[in-house]
Amino acid sequence: MTTQQPLSDTELAAQPAAYWTGLAYEAVIAFTRARQAELGFTQPGYWLLRNLSKNDLSADGRGMTVAELQQAMSSYLRPEDDLAAEAEDLLRRGWLTRDGDGRLWITPAGDEARAGLKRHAPAIRDRIHQGIDDADYITTVKVLQQMIRNTGGTVR
Repeated sequence: MTTQQPLSDTELAAQPAAYWTGLAYEAVIAFTRARQAELGFTQPGYWLLRNLSKNDLSADGRGMTVAELQQAMSSYLRPEDDLAAEAEDLLRRGWLTRDGDGRLWITPAGDEARAGLKRHAPAIRDRIHQGIDDADYITTVKVLQQMIRNTGGTVR
């Protein structure tokens, strides 16, 4: 059995950014979603609660349709995310209600659940960032932002 030697800095500098950012994205998403599943919730379900809560992402706590929520989350939804099914689960849990116009509204129990779920985010982040100091992380994000700009993308 042979072991692969780590790449030198020169070799790393020649590596394709898309390869490494893609691997990192998939690994971080899989890790995050697995931790959330262990805690009894899904990332898309959590996003629904956040987008409907006036205590989080919603400016006014106004109800929204699934289509409006999909539009609001379009930059971070994955192809396999089924917001209609997620909403049905949250309706069964009593965390959402639906009005006659098909708008979903967060309930007090849903907002309490959202706040409870949010408390787990720092531990998940800490595990992902383990062994990475903030200065290195900041540099990495700035490099990625510049790559986005270099390729005609928009940094938000």
